[in-house]
Amino acid sequence: MFRSLRRVLAALALSAATLTAAPAAAHAAATEVDGSITVPCYTFTYTPDADWYFPATTSPKALVYLQHGFSRSNANVADLARRYQAAGFLVFAPTLPSADIYGCTVNNLGNNTVFLSNVAAWIGQAADPGAALATSYAAAARTAGRTGSTLPANYILAGHSAGGEAVTYIAEILRTTYPAAFAHLRYLQLLDPVKSIAGDNMATGLTGLAGTTLPIRAISSPPYLANSNASGTVELTDRLDRDFLGVRLTTGSHCDAEGASTNFLCTLTAGTSKAANVAALQTLAVNWAIDAADGTTTASYYPGGAYYQSLLTGGVIQTLS
Repeated sequence: MFRSLRRVLAALALSAATLTAAPAAAHAAATEVDGSITVPCYTFTYTPDADWYFPATTSPKALVYLQHGFSRSNANVADLARRYQAAGFLVFAPTLPSADIYGCTVNNLGNNTVFLSNVAAWIGQAADPGAALATSYAAAARTAGRTGSTLPANYILAGHSAGGEAVTYIAEILRTTYPAAFAHLRYLQLLDPVKSIAGDNMATGLTGLAGTTLPIRAISSPPYLANSNASGTVELTDRLDRDFLGVRLTTGSHCDAEGASTNFLCTLTAGTSKAANVAALQTLAVNWAIDAADGTTTASYYPGGAYYQSLLTGGVIQTLS
C-alpha cells in the first residue's frame, strides 16, 4: 500500500513539474505602455516619450515603427497604432520634437540629418540588448508582463506627414549604414507624406531606395495647403518606378492617418476626416503591412482585388502612378 502511495505521489510531483516547465502561452492580453527612449542630440542625450503597443500574441508579426508628423505627438497616431496592434504587430511610437535649437526634429527646419541618423540607430542597433531600442523595449515589456520576450526580427516603418519624410530618410540610413538591419526591413508606409521646407531628405531617401526591392507605398489626400500641395507624394511618384505606389483618397484629409486620435489642431487647418476615408486608410495600411511581414499578397487589397475595386468604383480612392 505504501509503495502504491509513493508511486501516486511521485506521479503527481512529475505532473506538477511538467506543468511548471510548460512554455508560455501563445496569447496574452493586448497592452499599451507609456515608455521612453534615449537618443543623442548635439552634445546632449534626449529622452523622448515612446509608446509601446503589445499585441494579444507573444509572437508579433513584426515591429511597426510609427512616426507622427510636424507639430504632432505619438498620442495623435494612437488610433492607427491600435489597428496595427490588433492585427498582431508590436508597435513603437515615439514623440520627436518639431522645434529644437539644435535641429533635433522630426521635420527639417535647417538640417536634422544627424539627428535622424541617430534615430535610425534605434532600428540599426536593435539586435544589441544594450542599445536604446532594446533597452526601451525591455523596460516596457516588464511593465506589460512580457519579461523575457525579445524584439521581433523584422521591421516596418510607417510615417505620417513630416514623419513620412523622416522614415524615408531613416530607411536610407539603414540601407547605407546598417545593412544587416535593412535586410529585415519589410515595408515603408507613407501616410500623406510632406517634404520639409528645407533640405532634401525625401529626395535623398527615395533616390537611395529606388534600386532596392523594398515595398514603398503611400496613402495620400489630394493636394492642398495642409499637405504642402502633396509635396511628399509628388516626390514619391516622380522618383520611384514601381508597379504599384499606393492610393490617393479622393476626398481625403491630411488628418485621416490620425483617425479617432486626431484633434482640432489638425482638423482646423486640414479639415475633418470622413469615416469612409479613415476606414479605407486603416484597412489598406494594415493589410499591406500584414502581407509585407508574412511575405504574401492578399489580392483583395490591390488593384483588381475585390476590396480595392470597391473603393475605386465607389470613388473613394485613385491609384497613384
